[in-house]
Amino acid sequence: MALGEFDLIARYFKRPVRRAVLGIGDDCALLAPAPGLQLAISCDMLVQGRHFFADVDPRALGHKALAVNLSDLAASGATPRAFTLALALPQVEEAWLQGFAQGMFALADAHGCELIGGDTTQGPLNICITVFGDVPAGQALLRSGAQAGDDIYVSGSLGDARLALESLLGRITLPAQALAAARERLERPTPRVALGMALRGIASSALDVSDGLLGDLSHILQASQVGAEVHLEATTQLIAASALWKSATAGFDQNLLQQCTLAGGDDYELCFTAAASLRTAVQAAAIAAQTPVHRIGRITAEPGLRVLDAQGQPVTPHWRSFDHFKT
Repeated sequence: MALGEFDLIARYFKRPVRRAVLGIGDDCALLAPAPGLQLAISCDMLVQGRHFFADVDPRALGHKALAVNLSDLAASGATPRAFTLALALPQVEEAWLQGFAQGMFALADAHGCELIGGDTTQGPLNICITVFGDVPAGQALLRSGAQAGDDIYVSGSLGDARLALESLLGRITLPAQALAAARERLERPTPRVALGMALRGIASSALDVSDGLLGDLSHILQASQVGAEVHLEATTQLIAASALWKSATAGFDQNLLQQCTLAGGDDYELCFTAAASLRTAVQAAAIAAQTPVHRIGRITAEPGLRVLDAQGQPVTPHWRSFDHFKT
């Protein structure tokens, strides 16, 4: 017998409430933030053919659907608390639902974030998650706090996801082992939640890198009304430094590697700024969060974003970050 909408929810998505006052089952869920905290809320949508391939492992898709939202909380320095799921399905495939739910809940449980409601309907595969977190009042990381003289940092590595995409689209050829590692980064990104929380009171501004470093950094510059100098040599070191990657990409055009690093997208790392006097504190936060960070440039009073080569000369990029309506 085919599952109906409410049977589907009950079988794959309903779980006991742990932190919410009221979860799945009523018209609204109820959350009660503790005194002195502010709610941080973000919403992201994933659409088949736009954000993921049709043959993606449903466990990986469940993971990524929540991960991209947790990454937004990380960029605000917020602690994850709960989320809602709106899911459009072409048809009910129980094996697919089982895998999707397992991937999503594994990540949710790792971050103490519970599903408290949502919606299901029939239609083209579309996943929309709204996530809720909390942050001490006045301590949220924003895009608008960068100051001239601040250092610019990026967590983890950049470019891996774009390399996977280029290979999956047949534009380049990666060795099987390298493609598997890159596709893992594309389909199972790691939200830097611990780092975001550790940077409260240290970072002057922050956001997550979802559409490409240069484009996303520009949002900080616009919100803070400042400029930036980014050192090309420092950013190219972010494309994964393992011997495997060096051998896998040895014959590639350097322009492609720079494009993947600076404008690739789907990295879900944090880009943030902090006063130069706080370099020790930044490194301590990175160690506490078990997440490497790299200093790649500085904020300037002069408006505009400038990419500089090893000799300090401006480089003109020939590519841009992702935009849904311009790409």
